[in-house]
Amino acid sequence: MKEETNKALMLRFLEFINTASPQLANEVISPEAVFYVPGRPEPMRGPGGYLEIINMMRSGFPDMQWKIEDWVAEDEKVAVRFTMHGTHKAPFFGVPPTEKSIHVQAMNFYRISDAQIIEEYGQPDLLGLLQQIGAFPTD
Repeated sequence: MKEETNKALMLRFLEFINTASPQLANEVISPEAVFYVPGRPEPMRGPGGYLEIINMMRSGFPDMQWKIEDWVAEDEKVAVRFTMHGTHKAPFFGVPPTEKSIHVQAMNFYRISDAQIIEEYGQPDLLGLLQQIGAFPTD
């Protein structure tokens, strides 16, 4: 039963990341949450930290949308494989806008406590994303 409750929370989380709603952020993310982000020496924290992550992605891909492709829930943990889709309409990691569409995979692991996300280890395919916008060669 706990697994189904956690999957329902993840569907609300998906709504949050697809809308960047501060109200949803406060609903689904604990104020004590910690998010480990590749390339950052210190973790992001709380709803504000996650909004910062979302806004960073949306700064280069304003139409960015996430889709859950697969997930596994057990006890207080949920593993999710996402696909991110968006159009490169503004500078991203120093790469000028290309108007190219991207399709990027991400694998994230969550820990849930008191019906909120308390921890995330995220691993988006940033190399694949940068290759798709021409920042790195594909060969």
